[in-house]
Amino acid sequence: MSKYAVVNPATGETLSTYPTASDADIVAAVDGAAAAYRDWSRTTTPDDRSALITKVAELHRERRQHLGEIIVREMGKPIGDALGEVDFSADIYQYYADHGPELLEDEPIDLAEGSEGSAVIRKSPMGVLIGIMPWNFPYYQVARFAGPNLMLGNTILLKHAAQCPESAAAIHQIFADAGFPAGAYTNIYATNEQVADIIADPRVQGVSLTGSERAGAAVAEQAGRHLKKVVLELGGSDPFIVLSTDDLDATVQMAVDARLDNSGQSCNGAKRFIVVDDLYDAFVEKFTAAMAEVSPSDPMGEGSGPLGPLSSSTAAENLEDQVSRAVAGGATIATGGTREGTFFSPTVLTGVAPGNDAYYEEFFGPVAQVFRVADEDAAVELANDTPFGLGSYLFTTDEQQAARVADRIEAGMVYVNCVLADSAELPFGGIKRSGSGRELGTLGIDEFVNKKMIRIA
Repeated sequence: MSKYAVVNPATGETLSTYPTASDADIVAAVDGAAAAYRDWSRTTTPDDRSALITKVAELHRERRQHLGEIIVREMGKPIGDALGEVDFSADIYQYYADHGPELLEDEPIDLAEGSEGSAVIRKSPMGVLIGIMPWNFPYYQVARFAGPNLMLGNTILLKHAAQCPESAAAIHQIFADAGFPAGAYTNIYATNEQVADIIADPRVQGVSLTGSERAGAAVAEQAGRHLKKVVLELGGSDPFIVLSTDDLDATVQMAVDARLDNSGQSCNGAKRFIVVDDLYDAFVEKFTAAMAEVSPSDPMGEGSGPLGPLSSSTAAENLEDQVSRAVAGGATIATGGTREGTFFSPTVLTGVAPGNDAYYEEFFGPVAQVFRVADEDAAVELANDTPFGLGSYLFTTDEQQAARVADRIEAGMVYVNCVLADSAELPFGGIKRSGSGRELGTLGIDEFVNKKMIRIA
């Protein structure tokens, strides 16, 4: 049986299967991407590519309902969130269509005094890239990789998650219908072994992966062996630091929203809630009550809530095991901690101490850990005491404190007094075991690019 299959996590029903690519299919895909780079990328202008990417954005909006329903079936995202993801993906493509030509303009270099002539940095594509994408945001993850790189003129091979073959095919069709030539963007139902062969191919110049630490380590090893550029966006255990607030109810609601986004399956979702001593008791009481009010619901149902099933039975079983081990290690369940099939109740853990596995792990589901700290210094120390460094959230009414603490947090992103504020123009990425490189914004188009220096005497 093919490993690529749509299994509805809400029901467990296998809806469709897709054949895994043959080795001949992979050879043809790489050949096609290399030919497109040679014959299309080098003969088009940024304005030409901008027009094509604009069409991709338009097709996402035109097919919004169809695209949204696909990922509800594939990974259980509530339909409202699914439609929002399609909209955000369209915005990302439009951002690069609108700003790409300007971002790719030559950058003059001021020559040393007494030097004659001129010098510029010219941004040009590198060639064929492979993207390895996860299941949790099937359209958005592709958009932030494919949008800037097709604007630049790189060509794309895209290996999606095994449980997202239908959305993968739908994205491939959008690029074809938008007018991109064969080979510019190619979906491949590849095995891990075939991906390794693609990375080794000398025509492939880079690889971008969003996924687990384990997958990132394997891909980085393969890329390093073949001297290929790599961008990694891996896990996160983002802190949500509360130092002061003039509206605790609003802060608590943002905490709930940040933890339950995508049913808790977001790399940069808030996961560790670090609250200063004088607010801790009130925060825990309100946060626990608010989490307890949320119940998992049918993701396709009318008026479905923010919480659907987890992506698979395996994901739900793994999360249940994590919670059980956390409790065995001394943590207390303030609310939740129960599983029914793939549906997991919103859960709040307290009393998680160093030495408990839960202190260092990422919980990929609707499970929050709450910590009490004495002051700002203790909050920063705890926030940084993690192998991860993706995003972070800081709540304070003191502007000077906000600037000071933001500087001290070891993460790729800091959001102050806001959550769910991701936007196409804001760079996304982390440090430490959360990966390397950046996507989105002006930095997203600068990863897989030849910044060629041209000096004219």
